[in-house]
Amino acid sequence: MGMSIAKLARRLMAAGLGVVVMAGGAQAQTTPQAAQEIKGLLDFVEHSECRFVRNGTEYPAPQAREHLEKKLNYLEDKNMVSSAEDFIELAATKSSMSGKAYEVRCPTGAQPAGVWLKTELQRQRQLH
Repeated sequence: MGMSIAKLARRLMAAGLGVVVMAGGAQAQTTPQAAQEIKGLLDFVEHSECRFVRNGTEYPAPQAREHLEKKLNYLEDKNMVSSAEDFIELAATKSSMSGKAYEVRCPTGAQPAGVWLKTELQRQRQLH
C-alpha cells in the first residue's frame, strides 16, 4: 500500500523540503518571462555581499542561491511556480520546515529576504 500523506510530508521535511498545498489543486507553469526573472533574482542573491539567515544560521550568498534553487526545483516539479512573485513567496520568504522568516544581512543593514527580493524584482523590471 502507498505511503500516507502525513508520512510523505514528514519525509520531505526531514529532507529539508517543505510541503505546500495549493488551494483547489491548481497547477501553475513557469512562463519564460518568470523563468528569466527568477534566474535574475538567483544571480542577484549569489553575487550580493549579503549573508542569508535561515533558521538562525548565516549562509554565504552562493550557498543561499543553492538552497533557493533546490526549493525552486521542488516547487517547479509540483507545477507551483508561475511567476517570480510565486518563487519569492513560496521559496524565498521563510523556512518550509520551521516557518521562520528568512533574513538577509547586508553591509547596508538587515531585512526580511522576501522584502529584499521583491525590491530587487521591481528594480530589474524597471530596467527591462
